[in-house]
Amino acid sequence: MKCRLKKIGNLSGNKASVYSVIINESDDTLLEVFLKENADLHLKELSNILLRVKTMGNKTGIIDDFLKIHEGKFGDGVCALYDVPNSKLRVYCIRYGAQIIIIGGGGIKTKQTRALQDSPKLKEENYLMRRISAAITQNIIDKNIRYSDNGLEFEGDLEFNI
Repeated sequence: MKCRLKKIGNLSGNKASVYSVIINESDDTLLEVFLKENADLHLKELSNILLRVKTMGNKTGIIDDFLKIHEGKFGDGVCALYDVPNSKLRVYCIRYGAQIIIIGGGGIKTKQTRALQDSPKLKEENYLMRRISAAITQNIIDKNIRYSDNGLEFEGDLEFNI
């Protein structure tokens, strides 16, 4: 599966950069797919999530207050972003310090869903982000992807396979 990181300019700012991922030859990023999938039933929650992301990009940087951390394997940076605590809608992300976040897909976690593994959709989206995180980590180790001098952006070959 081919992946390409795409910076989301209208959500990024001087405190943090926001990226999403294009899979294979899709026209949409994973974030755009998530927004389309949830726009009809969860418009308010989506608006709140986007506002939080824009706030991180322009005012606060990537902060734990907006995230549920440790949603992946230890050290992989996979976390969940939600609109308010205890909300049902969540989107999975990969956090790189306080300055870069990659937003993927997500879905609804109902009260009956105790763990993401109980929801096929959440499990699929979470495990995809884990695979993307592992590939990015390997590309950073191999020096194909690197941080910009100010730490706000990824540079290098932003296309990779998972």
